[in-house]
Amino acid sequence: MGKNLDFHAKLIKGLLQPAAWPEAVAGVQHIETHISTVLLTGDYAYKIKKPVDLGFLDFSSLERRKYFCEEEIRLNSRLAPQIYLDVVPITGTASQPHICGAGPAIEYAVRMRQFEPDALLSNHLDLLSIERMDQLARIVASFHSHIAVVDLNESFGTAEAVFAPMEENFIQIRELLDQADDQQRLNRLECWSRMQLESLQGVLTQRRDGGSVRECHGDMHLGNIALVDDEILIFDGIEFAPGLRWIDTISEIAFLIMDLQEKGRADLAQRFLNSYLAITGDYAGLSLLRFYQLYRAMVRAKVDLIRLQQPDLSLADKEAVLVDYRAYLAQAEGYTCKTTPALIITHGLSGSGKSTVVTSLLGVLSAIQLRSDIERKRLAGLVAGANSGSDLHQGIYRPQVTEDTYRRLKKLAAVVIKAGFVTVVDATFLKRCHRQSFNELARRLGVPFLILDFQVPEEILRERIDQRLAEGADPSEANQDVLDAQLAAREPLAMSEETLSIRVTPEKRDLLAEVRQYLKVNDPRCH
Repeated sequence: MGKNLDFHAKLIKGLLQPAAWPEAVAGVQHIETHISTVLLTGDYAYKIKKPVDLGFLDFSSLERRKYFCEEEIRLNSRLAPQIYLDVVPITGTASQPHICGAGPAIEYAVRMRQFEPDALLSNHLDLLSIERMDQLARIVASFHSHIAVVDLNESFGTAEAVFAPMEENFIQIRELLDQADDQQRLNRLECWSRMQLESLQGVLTQRRDGGSVRECHGDMHLGNIALVDDEILIFDGIEFAPGLRWIDTISEIAFLIMDLQEKGRADLAQRFLNSYLAITGDYAGLSLLRFYQLYRAMVRAKVDLIRLQQPDLSLADKEAVLVDYRAYLAQAEGYTCKTTPALIITHGLSGSGKSTVVTSLLGVLSAIQLRSDIERKRLAGLVAGANSGSDLHQGIYRPQVTEDTYRRLKKLAAVVIKAGFVTVVDATFLKRCHRQSFNELARRLGVPFLILDFQVPEEILRERIDQRLAEGADPSEANQDVLDAQLAAREPLAMSEETLSIRVTPEKRDLLAEVRQYLKVNDPRCH
């Protein structure tokens, strides 16, 4: 292996010379990782895999390196075809190499379009926004819907396969720790993970059988997402270890959500999660989210500890890496804490601002939104933005479909609450029987129940409805006729319901504090 690494080092030295390149280069920069060298020429980046065998990856032969270069192109072209171009041969000798030269190949490289390091989202949290999270959710959801589903004859996605890299993390981290307190914290995290694995065995099997284990990206965190020409590019997926990419789609998004939370953007993490779930409808995956988030936090913690072993790190760099490691460890510990779920429903006419207000609460409450407009269309096989062409009380707005929609919302609410999340059901709830049904669900599950009672003047409602229809960007299809029907048929809150409600008006400014206080006071576990 040492001889092969000497060859690699000599080759890289040769490739730093301008004569090695088919295009004119003013200079070549190189970046080293533990598994590859990346050469930057200005227009292109060339990734050359190191001839190493680390157990979880094997690049020890030229044939294997060529194969994994081709795999890298195949896999990453799914999300970033503009960046990943082709595999090119390196010919000549180690001391006088030629990119794309004549003669037999002595090495292979993945050729990519080069972009500025500043484009990485991990370097520029200021590039993140609510709109970016929605855009990213659409990209990831579409990607997950099109990629290959696991062959059930393979072991990928089984409980044993899921836990194998988690267990390996704990083993490798433990070998790098020398303080008793760190060891004890690690032991607690491993114990929690094992208990979760035991309790989630049935869920893991159901999701594998149901097609949720797919050939994913495998390493989707902010450091592997760039904004190039105002376009989101997700790159550097895992090509070297199939077991790390043939995973549950919830494990995939858990990495990105964890990363956003660790960087202090829990609001954006929750926005991405809600947008993704609204598109995919995969609320059942929430029962696995914290389990996978802890695993992803420990992956980053392990990377930090490995970096600490590098001999060329300064004392200041080592201290910074150690701080980073402990932050990920604390993040992982947070996922083991007991959660306090609750059930919140909205009550209000179309145009009263329910969805807008609910969206503003999601991040700070770590809540999941279930929206009737979206679930109604999902029942009909329509995407959220589709126009059903249904008239009042016709098509997807027939009374039976409305009843089916509330039943679906109730079923989903139970799933989300059991997964440990505050659940906000965003619907008109103009009928008392629907409100009562959800109140009974909250009592049965032993969680607080709250009605957000939206009170908005009729003239404002009509103005908002017209504006919403003109913009055409909302899943709701409510028009003036729908509002007239709602005004005629609505059933106001009973006195007993008013004690369970908070009134929301356009002028209200302290809603969040009031909601938090209500949920705290009405938490069954507080009594």
